[in-house]
Amino acid sequence: MFTRAKTVDELKSMRESGRMLATILKQLEQATTPGMTTKDLADLAARELKKLGGEGPFLGYQGYPDVLCVSVNEEVVHGIPSRAKVLHEGDIVSLDFGVRYRGMVTDSALSVIAGKPISQKHVALLKYTEASLMTGIAAVHDGVRTGDIGAAIEAELNRHKYGIVRDLVGHGVGHYIHEDPNIPNYGRHDTGPRLVKNMTIAIEPMATLGTDNVYIAEDGWTVLTQDGSWAAHYEHTVAITDDGAEILTLR
Repeated sequence: MFTRAKTVDELKSMRESGRMLATILKQLEQATTPGMTTKDLADLAARELKKLGGEGPFLGYQGYPDVLCVSVNEEVVHGIPSRAKVLHEGDIVSLDFGVRYRGMVTDSALSVIAGKPISQKHVALLKYTEASLMTGIAAVHDGVRTGDIGAAIEAELNRHKYGIVRDLVGHGVGHYIHEDPNIPNYGRHDTGPRLVKNMTIAIEPMATLGTDNVYIAEDGWTVLTQDGSWAAHYEHTVAITDDGAEILTLR
């Protein structure tokens, strides 16, 4: 379904969903340290979500086996948590999480370095990928077109010569995890579907230190860079307002 303008009550539920999500992502960010497994992080997310009274919309979505996606280094998105996958010093760890509350869904992601960084290039990749997310959000307003958002993100990432993953996109969100329209992280101004006040969307740039080419692992989920370059991923759910956007998953 094409994402539709949400009612006052639906937005209220999404704000609470987003508050839960932001709280848990912050805990995960602080907990991401060398020696942990990616499954440890997923278990933490599940425990905290249960305490807060939310549900995990990722679990079982098209067969996905956990509440959290944990992607490490050259894994861009959709990494499946595993007790066999141990984090090491300097790993880039991308955490993608969703929360359903009173039937309404929010979606958010961040990337964090486990322990101390092994390269300032990795620090910069995270900094500027997150900056591109905020640039995309700054382009949002009542009547914005998806191409305007994508063009803003693309310009920011091109300034730093990062690979912009084109096979994966942002999307509408709210009643379902993924709603139309797609919101690519590249585009041309004044093109694409038009979005209006009280629609809710997930904006999520994914950038690499190499090319934009990716492939899906044998597990059917994990998306990796074709050239083995490391990647970062940031995402917020936002509600469109008259003259901007309200970030529902702000940490």
